[in-house]
Amino acid sequence: MASLQSSAISFSSSLGRFSTTRTMLPQKPRNYKLPVVESKIREIFMPALSSTMTEGKIVSWVKSEGDVLSKGESVVVVESDKADMDVETFYDGILAVIVVNEGETALVGAPIGLLAETEDEIAEAKAKAKGQSGGSSSGSESTPEPQSPVGVSSDEPKKIVATPNAKKLAKQHKIDINKVNGTGPFGRIISEDVEKAAGITPAPSKSISPPPAAATAAAPAVGTPAKAAPVSLPEIPGSTVVPFTTMQVAVSKNMMESLSVPTFRVGYPVITDALDDLYLKVKKKGVTMTALLAKAAAMALAQHPVVNSSCKDGKSFTYNSSINIAVAVAINGGLITPVLQDADKLDLYLLSQKWKELVEKARAKQLQPHEYNSGTFTLSNLGMFGVDRFDAILPPGQGAIMAVGASKPTPVANADGFFSVKNKMLVNVTADHRVVYGADLAAFLQTFSKIIENPDSLTM
Repeated sequence: MASLQSSAISFSSSLGRFSTTRTMLPQKPRNYKLPVVESKIREIFMPALSSTMTEGKIVSWVKSEGDVLSKGESVVVVESDKADMDVETFYDGILAVIVVNEGETALVGAPIGLLAETEDEIAEAKAKAKGQSGGSSSGSESTPEPQSPVGVSSDEPKKIVATPNAKKLAKQHKIDINKVNGTGPFGRIISEDVEKAAGITPAPSKSISPPPAAATAAAPAVGTPAKAAPVSLPEIPGSTVVPFTTMQVAVSKNMMESLSVPTFRVGYPVITDALDDLYLKVKKKGVTMTALLAKAAAMALAQHPVVNSSCKDGKSFTYNSSINIAVAVAINGGLITPVLQDADKLDLYLLSQKWKELVEKARAKQLQPHEYNSGTFTLSNLGMFGVDRFDAILPPGQGAIMAVGASKPTPVANADGFFSVKNKMLVNVTADHRVVYGADLAAFLQTFSKIIENPDSLTM
């Protein structure tokens, strides 16, 4: 008991000393800062839905102004250069203002709507949008009239929003982008703002007025010929100008890029009697001719990987570990190439099922980016339209594209000189001569022909 009692006394004593020490500490006055509640009006930006997308078109707004949104909820349907895709919101809030209406376009990164956190901020968001109504609704970097930036205050920190090109220019000219006043939509910093801060004066466009008639007549007498001006084609009465869709703009851009690649073409005849017999057997199981050709091409590419390679920098090969067959499909208002990924590893029936799903999604413009931009080799088949031969344009980033014509009865002589009628189709391959040479392509086509003429391996 004595030991317990002494322990208890010792504990209380130490507690007393601790309490005394605590009360002896000097008390410093504390300054409590009241939290500052700031309005949160967020911009809904036009997203980049593919690596080649530079602008998007608003197909439809799923939500209307005043609707309450939850994070991850679909807000708007955007037409990219390849497909129509739902765009989700990253925040909870209220759709206060629709900046870009249905049918209008906006550059990637440009604001298309404003999101308010509470109902009290809707009026502020509408005022902010109204203040920018004079700007470009498509987010183009046109030269703005001199005016004070909207929503810019030197007293308070602000979030810096700039276009990718403006950031690049700022880095090149060593300009602190935080000190640049933005004159783009909603205070966004554009290229011209950075150039102005760097002291760069845009070169004025040289507009050459037409010379007088006397000077024009005297021009041929001068030995130096004048530089040819762009030809202005006369308008045909009754004609209608229809602007490109977003997809057609992308196709046009890709075709122009293809002109910079040194290509060559090789044609090869292929006997298809055995393939036609196989097709009649598997057609009732849902297998298409396109799936058969894609499978045969993939098996041939596995033996000739150089044809499945590409040159992206002009200095090196890129050998692709996967064989992804992109197949050209015509859809309303454009062309798209759904991709059969790992086509050499899928069996014929699974490949056909996958192809059917891709075509349905392509026609509905619901393909995801990885389903149309991951091709390593492209197949274009116009044989079903009776076309006997054609040349295809090489897509950017690939090494070769195969153009398949119709299979038609053709007299064929055997080694003994006897003639017989066989079904024959002509295959033309366009290839990038930087990575694929003539002998490579010839060997690939021989392998492809052997697979088509002996197609049993396609069903294994």
